[in-house]
Amino acid sequence: MASTTPEKHVYSVWALPPDDVTPRLKKLMEGLRAEFNGPYFDPHITVVGAITLTPEDALNKFKTASQAVKAYEAKVESVATGTFFYQCVFLLINPTPQVVEASASCCGHFGYNSSTPYMPHLSLLYADLSDEDKKKAQEKASILDESIASLSFPVTRLALYKTDTEDKTLKSWEKIAECTLQPN
Repeated sequence: MASTTPEKHVYSVWALPPDDVTPRLKKLMEGLRAEFNGPYFDPHITVVGAITLTPEDALNKFKTASQAVKAYEAKVESVATGTFFYQCVFLLINPTPQVVEASASCCGHFGYNSSTPYMPHLSLLYADLSDEDKKKAQEKASILDESIASLSFPVTRLALYKTDTEDKTLKSWEKIAECTLQPN
């Protein structure tokens, strides 16, 4: 008997930087990839981490979650490095109440429970680098864009992405939906 269970995929919700900031971030990301390799991905702040859902469920939850979140300001605190592939070099975002609440609200709608506290960040480079190379990449980011650590921008759009975290080429990652947030 054929299974009627809908196929499930891994999804994430991303906050997207505005169109006038995206080229600056992409240029910085390209500069880092040129030296340290790593796959291409769109600039984003993860709001809801990887969660497995059916396509219909993911879309419905995304629409509901997006309606509950108002636009907010994202302010970069520093260029930082992490301990794994998806947090190699990133811009640490100030965890203001609005930033944290946007994630908490969306996570609630998705039924997503993180095992770690929310650390808002905008990744610049996905790679498995030695600590020494991470430090070089961190320094390179500050050289490529000297004022990046003082960047501030409004988050007015959320996007639902299909993000198979097993695919480190990211070739299977795709945007499924996008919505504009209500002004604050």
